[in-house]
This record gives sequence, structure tokens and C-alpha cells, in this order.
Amino acid sequence: MRVGIEFVPDKPIDKLVKWTKLAEEAGFDNVWITDHYNNRNVWATLTALALNTETIMLGPGVTNPFHISPALTASAAVTINELSNGRAVIGIGAGDKVTLSGLGIKWDKPVSAVVESIKYMRKLTLGSTFKYDGKVFKVKRAKLAVVKKNPVLDADGNPVMKDGKPVKEGPKIPIYAGAQGPMMLKNTAQVADGILINASHPKDFEIAMEKIKEGAEKAGRDIKEIDVAAYTSFSIGETREAALKGDAKIVVAFIVAGSPDPVLERHDLDMDACNKVRQLLQEGNFKELPGAITDEMIDAFAVVGTKDHCIERIKSLEKVGVTQFVVGSPIGPDKTTAIEQIGKDIIPHIK
Repeated sequence: MRVGIEFVPDKPIDKLVKWTKLAEEAGFDNVWITDHYNNRNVWATLTALALNTETIMLGPGVTNPFHISPALTASAAVTINELSNGRAVIGIGAGDKVTLSGLGIKWDKPVSAVVESIKYMRKLTLGSTFKYDGKVFKVKRAKLAVVKKNPVLDADGNPVMKDGKPVKEGPKIPIYAGAQGPMMLKNTAQVADGILINASHPKDFEIAMEKIKEGAEKAGRDIKEIDVAAYTSFSIGETREAALKGDAKIVVAFIVAGSPDPVLERHDLDMDACNKVRQLLQEGNFKELPGAITDEMIDAFAVVGTKDHCIERIKSLEKVGVTQFVVGSPIGPDKTTAIEQIGKDIIPHIK
């Protein structure tokens, strides 16, 4: 089980550097930086992190192909890979339709856009030329000039040959798809190295794994090749009450409000209570909002509680196929304390 952590770059860069270095020391494998135009730039943030860390993998969690070209994302990732000595990853999803529409950016064919982007970036990051006539991208010719290519070796350590010449490629940068819906899960499972799923409960992953397996089988892949990540809302404390202090209930409220009714019904949630949360958010009534969040909502959409509860939930996710657990917002009432506690009390039990 890999362990990742998410940071939102809405805080000063020096704080993000401090938390990421602390996460690296605590034993985290990945740090994922969210990409929203109204926060600090994701690639500038990752540059600072790359220059101040040594082992932790670094990438956007997630960017999208609508507000930035896959060619530019590939170029940025190759740069981060160089700065970090091979620790870059890419997380790419469809983005938020409402936000993109507000920016005047057309959001169209999201599944095709993400799948084609992965193919696009894969070629460019390996140093190959990409030509493509897809549903979303019409690429006449694209190639990065800065990728250092080395001979590809077979299982015995011998160079792979083609037309009498050794095959050369740049360092492989893992590409993860941010996926939720069945079509996105099924189609990205055919091409991605990993899949980031915004969910915290085994029920959701049981359904997601069916689609991932379906996609992997269609592509002739072994599902073990795919790093399935639970991108969770998480908060840890010495007690459940302590873990709920801070923004945990607010984060859950946004998840409840944004979840379609079938997902809410899957978790047997009271629809009147869920609609009340939606109404309060729409009104901007954050004073009454925490009181509208039920224990059932928290259990369905977050991992919140003591170390024992968190370990139990992580192991239940592992049983249904999760191979990376991502500690997402809010992490804990105090991030520094939470990161240290996860490193001491959680990571040794799950890695």
C-alpha cells in the first residue's frame, strides 16, 4: 500500500514546502497538489517542492486538458522530473465543468479528452513524436526537444533492438487519471498507470473496481499494473471529536452537495438531510452547516477519527483493491500535528 497526501496551494509556498518535507520524513510516497486557477500555480508550487525534497513523488492531483494543453503539461512534468531526479508524476482529470464554463472554456467530450491526453503526454514525456487525429485533439506533430533518451533494456538487461538500432526512450513518468464515473473508469483503465478516485468508502470502490477490471481486460492488461488510489477526505485526532474540529464537516458538506442522488442512496443516507445540506450551502449559511452533517454522511464520504478507526478503514479499502491511500483535505485540525501522527501511528501499520 502506497500512501499519498494532498495539499491545496491556497497557503504560502513556504508552508507547503514545510508540510511536504514533513510528509517525506513521515514516510509518505506521493504528494498531490491540486490545480485550480484561483490558487497558486500548481507547477510553480511543484518546482519549489522538487527543489526542497529528496524521495517523495510529486505531481498535480489533478490538472485537466481544457485549461492547459497536454503538450504544456508534458513539458512541465519533464521539467519537474529533471529538477527532482526522476520523481514526477502526472494526475489528469476532466476538470470542473462549472468552473471552466465560467472561464469561457468549452468542456466537451471529457472521457475522450482525458484518454487522448494520456496518450499524448505518454508519447511526449518518452521523447517520441506524437501525431493524432482524435475526437478532441488533432495533432499534426508534437515533440519535446529536452527529453534525454536512453537505451531500453529487456528483462535480461540487453538493449531492445528495432530495425538494427537500439530503441531509446526518455524516463517514464507515471500518468494517473482522475476518474469517477463508469465510462471514465473503464476507459482510463486501458491507458493510465494509476487511477485517482475521490471516494473514501469500500462500497464505492467495489463498484469502481468492476469498471477498472473491465477496462483493463479490454486492453489486455493485468489490473495489478494499475495503482488504484483512494483520494479521501481525511481527518485524524486523538479522539473522534478532536478529528472533527476544524474543516472536516465543511469538506463533507461539499461532497454531499456535489454527489448525485444514486450515490447518496447507495449509502442509505436520508435524502431530506442531504437536501438540507445542499440548501444551506446554496445560501452560504456556514453557521448552521456543520450541525446539518450527520455521522452517516461522515462515514460515507470521509475517513475521520482515531488512529485505530483510520487503520481499520484503510485496510478495508485495501481488501477491495485500493493500492494507494491518499490523505486528502482537511488532513486534521492542525496539519503539522496530523502529518506527524499519520507517520507515527498509521503508516507503519499499512506499508
